Amino acid sequence: MRCKPKYIFSLLLWLFCLHVTLAQDIKPKVTPIKRDTIYPIKKDSVKIINKDSLLLKPTDSIKLDSIKPKETLEGIITHVAEDYTIQDAKNKTVTLYNEAHVTYTDIDLKAGIIIVDYKKSTLYAKGIKDSLGNYNQRPVFKQGSQESEQDSISYNFKSKRALIYGLKTSQGQIITYGEKTKRVNDSTIYVRKIRFTTSDKKIPDYYIATNKAKLVPGKKIIVGASNLVLADVPTPVFLPFAYFPLTEKSVSGLIIPAWNDSSSRGFSLQNGGYYFAINDYVDLTVLGDVYTNGGWAMRFASNYNVRYKFSGNFNFNYENNIQSFKGFDDYSKSTNYNIRWSFNQAGKASPNSRFSASVNLGSSKYYRQSLNEVNNSQFLTNTLSSSISYYKKFVGTPFQMTTSINHSQNTNTETITMTLPNLRLDMDRIFPFAGKGGIKKNPIQKMGFNYSMQGEYKINTKDSLFFKPEMFETAKSGIQHTTGTSTSLKVMKYFTLSPSVNYKEVWNFDYIEKRFDETAINNDGSFGSVATDTLRGFKSFREYNTALSLSTNIYGNFPFKKGRLRAIRHTFRPSISYGYRPDFADNYNKTVQTNLAGTEFETYSPFQNGIYGRPSAGLSNSIGITLNNVLEAKIAPKDPDSDEEDKKIFLLNNLNFSSSYNFAKDSLRWSPVSVSAGTRFLKDKLTVNLSGSLDPYQITDKGVRIDKFNPGIFRITNANLTANYSFSSKDFNGKDDENDKKNENVETPDVLGAEIDPTNRFSQTQQTNSNKKKTTETELYKANIPWTLNLAYAAAYSNNGVSESGIQSHSVMFSGNLELSPKWTVGFSSGYDVKSGGFTYSRFNFSRDLDSWQFNFNWVPFGTNTSYTFFIGVKASVLRDLKYDKNKPPDRRLF
Repeated sequence: MRCKPKYIFSLLLWLFCLHVTLAQDIKPKVTPIKRDTIYPIKKDSVKIINKDSLLLKPTDSIKLDSIKPKETLEGIITHVAEDYTIQDAKNKTVTLYNEAHVTYTDIDLKAGIIIVDYKKSTLYAKGIKDSLGNYNQRPVFKQGSQESEQDSISYNFKSKRALIYGLKTSQGQIITYGEKTKRVNDSTIYVRKIRFTTSDKKIPDYYIATNKAKLVPGKKIIVGASNLVLADVPTPVFLPFAYFPLTEKSVSGLIIPAWNDSSSRGFSLQNGGYYFAINDYVDLTVLGDVYTNGGWAMRFASNYNVRYKFSGNFNFNYENNIQSFKGFDDYSKSTNYNIRWSFNQAGKASPNSRFSASVNLGSSKYYRQSLNEVNNSQFLTNTLSSSISYYKKFVGTPFQMTTSINHSQNTNTETITMTLPNLRLDMDRIFPFAGKGGIKKNPIQKMGFNYSMQGEYKINTKDSLFFKPEMFETAKSGIQHTTGTSTSLKVMKYFTLSPSVNYKEVWNFDYIEKRFDETAINNDGSFGSVATDTLRGFKSFREYNTALSLSTNIYGNFPFKKGRLRAIRHTFRPSISYGYRPDFADNYNKTVQTNLAGTEFETYSPFQNGIYGRPSAGLSNSIGITLNNVLEAKIAPKDPDSDEEDKKIFLLNNLNFSSSYNFAKDSLRWSPVSVSAGTRFLKDKLTVNLSGSLDPYQITDKGVRIDKFNPGIFRITNANLTANYSFSSKDFNGKDDENDKKNENVETPDVLGAEIDPTNRFSQTQQTNSNKKKTTETELYKANIPWTLNLAYAAAYSNNGVSESGIQSHSVMFSGNLELSPKWTVGFSSGYDVKSGGFTYSRFNFSRDLDSWQFNFNWVPFGTNTSYTFFIGVKASVLRDLKYDKNKPPDRRLF
């Protein structure tokens, strides 16, 4: 019987498909592949495919209840090689050479040589050696988010087990080197002769060496006895075991304290405690200090963050300070506390409302008496302030509301001022007479109205009465309403005339009342004195004022025909105003008897202790004069043929004079002249500001002003001068701004001990015939060492006509930093009080970037806060407890 060719071809095709299907079966038994083993390949069963990829999809010609047999592969194996691909159909292997690449499900493998055995469901990968014997193209194995590099690897697709030699992998911030690794499954890896480090150098700066370890990818590393090795030199630091968390989420754990010693407190352990990773949104850190003289401290810190909604932190610090030891004369105790809280609402969380908080309150002596190095930087703090506020915009109306709780504390005087709360309601300026579409052409259409209401409950107390019922005894409360209207119009084309009317009404919920007490006994033994009572109740007063101002701008140009100076422009802005306010005090003032005979009386205002003051006293019918000057210059470019535009610079940023003349006064009608000026020099690097007050009237030998002008017209009563200058090494390198921008990212070499980098701009690399690099380092004196310096000068003068006149303060402040190398930084801040003849609070800091380590040294060399802090430790947070931390608290008397 003859068969037609098409049936023969169909039969062969079916047999080939069956053969390929059987080749996908994976036997349960797996024979491990030895390292560096290459299977023998017979010529009659080899097919070579150059630069191609082979897709082998597992098939199953027999289905049983729609359940895939366990022997079937889970996906498609895709492989490709740069040089060639050898397929052994008989032994069911594929060999890939040079830039080999295999992918299977979530597995991605690259290596110099890869051998895939479909019969045993395994693969083997290793690198290749070049002509010089260098081992290149090491296998890089990726599965999901995990990646490792090794010398060779044998992997089983079915059991997902692997045997790895020369492992290098990164788990979070930890880099792991292992000599022999056995991967049991996706969640467990055993490693022999392993090294852990966070240094990414070819030769790590340090590592922790151990003989065996268990690694759970993405979770933890557990090791046995381990040793710290620095620069390949073992140290005497050993640990019986170690645990390294590798999770991307925060985990709870201990915080190792730092030990210190102080002559006034003895030995201590500082900043040790526990970190609580509560959840993804909030955490808690609990730290404590313990001193051998019995003192102790506790600190609680919490951070919270809900994305797109709010974020912030909360800190509570409490210290039980003990000075010296029992039995000594300087032995004393005190307690201090400090509370800090911040809350920031995301801008898009609620467009029409916002809640924010910034709190810093506590004992006035907290920062000055604290010996913890964390608080040393706050030693000069003399004010504490807090604010908790809520803002609401009423959509569709011109109104918005702000309510807040404010706190202000002077740590020198130990006085505290609080508002509980402060409520404010504001109305945007409205124009009720505007034309259609809001057009405002004439003065009536430009007439706008505003309204504001503010209410407060204010407390003034002392640090010793804070959080006690007595602090509320002197509390004050009140509400103030203000409204007004104004408009503007052009006069004679060049002048702007602006009339305005303002009205104020104040509601007080407490007021004073004075009475004469005939039974009171005075210090001199006489009878009768004035007693003041604070009464609770509603009382109000109201007042108004009107004003009219006229202003214009006058420009003067002074051109120059020679030189680079093209012109000087003077802008003169004069303004004259008239204001009228009646005397409202007479309507509310009261009188009280001051002697037994009833012949002497005192006038007082019931609102003189009010939260918004008393009614304005005296008729005001005055003219105000303001003169504002600005002086500019136009400079031509250095190159006359350049296309650059003329440069504008300010010679005087401002020069202002202001004064007033009150027609209603019978004497001393002129007020002192206020003067302010400011300018910039040296490419705007030097800023100078001057302000002062000039009195036209003479004074008596007791400092009382009299209605008589000074012979020299004006007498300086006070003056303040400040100057700030900042410059750096870039100002002296002779390069223009464009070159500075090009070179600002170029680093200076580490000339103090670092390895020479052939790519560094301070070394010269020459290529020899043997392709070996020869590096020559330039001389040290040619190195560019960046530095910055900030200078500040402040002086204050006062002249009241008596002996206290003269310079009240005179000081120079300076700070800066010096980069000895890209990894060495020296910073400093200090000052000198010229009047007192001594240095102000001075601090120096030294920082060294040790690649995977960090070194910091802060030093206060003299003064009452003499101290230092020393720290050297690993940068990575996962090994932040691998450190040496030492500080010397200041040996100062705290009480």
